Amino acid sequence: MTLVTHMRLLAILLGGLFPVMALAKPVPLDDASRQEIVERIAPVGTVCKQGDDCATNSGAVASTASEPRSGEAVFNQFCTACHTTGLLGAPKKGDTAEWTKRANALGGFNKLLQQGYAGIGSMPAKGTCMTCSEEEFGSAMQYMGAKKE
Repeated sequence: MTLVTHMRLLAILLGGLFPVMALAKPVPLDDASRQEIVERIAPVGTVCKQGDDCATNSGAVASTASEPRSGEAVFNQFCTACHTTGLLGAPKKGDTAEWTKRANALGGFNKLLQQGYAGIGSMPAKGTCMTCSEEEFGSAMQYMGAKKE
């Protein structure tokens, strides 16, 4: 089919669809359905400016951990999906030879850490752990099999 034929078919379809949509009647909703919709589209948070009453009752504030996470904890939460299976060429956990080969190719553990933390190959910066410090990231690498110099 030519482009003109495609355009004619599209015009016919849209021309027939428009009257159907224009004349469609809304479906009545029961109270339970309305409540479900209200809950789905409800805001997930509010903005409170300093000086407003809500600012004094702000509740718990997210904080960072006082201690760095262990390499095992970081691996289990952020690295396991790729580094257990070797997805997209990721060095597998426990394959010390592969980790050593990669570190040596870059000039050592610290260079591998710097490159991995910045993003290397198919892995984005920090893997999927946007809150990881370099120390935590390095601990995860060691847990997976990279040897620190």
